Formats: sequence, C-alpha cells, structure tokens
Amino acid sequence: MEIIKENRFTEEQTQIALFAKAFGHPARVKILQYLFESKSCVCGDIVDEIGLAQSTISQHLKELKNIGLIQGSVEGTSVCYCINNETWTKMKDMLGEFFDQDLISSDCC
Repeated sequence: MEIIKENRFTEEQTQIALFAKAFGHPARVKILQYLFESKSCVCGDIVDEIGLAQSTISQHLKELKNIGLIQGSVEGTSVCYCINNETWTKMKDMLGEFFDQDLISSDCC
C-alpha cells in the first residue's frame, strides 16, 4: 500500500483495506482455507496442496504474514505456518462492524 502523505485515513480504515487486500487473490484465500482445514501448523505441504510454484506461494505467505493473519515458526530447515487467531479475530470484528453499517436505519434514497 502506498505511503499516505497526509493523515486522510484512520488507522482502522487502513487496517480494513489491508485485510481486504488479503482476500484480493484466490491463492491467498485458498492458503487460509488450507491452514484452517489442517488445524495445525503446516510445514512444506502448502506448495503441493495449492499447486503453484514455490516462489509464488512464498510471496503470498509473505503478504499474509506481513498483515498478521498467519504466523510462521522455523522448524529445522522449513517454516511452519498457522493462522494467527488473535489477528483473525480482530479482523472479523473490524470487518463485521464495517459490513454491519447498513443495519443502521437511514433516511437516504
């Protein structure tokens, strides 16, 4: 995301945009689904499961890790990934509030 020269956006607005970006590519959605289905840390299986090149998977994992949706730990020569439950819950709360804005009655149109 580009650096904002002026503080035109709140921290929450910026965070919502970053979370939304995580879902902007089907490979990242599939990675998240796979990590949830695995119910444990995943080491090395992701490339075989997703079916994309190692470098492509690594880039998507980096994006997800940078915004905190996943976390990784080094085990031997590989990195094991899992969902960061704290950030996932924060994201669900923020997006829930954002998407529930339409529930407030409005006299517009």
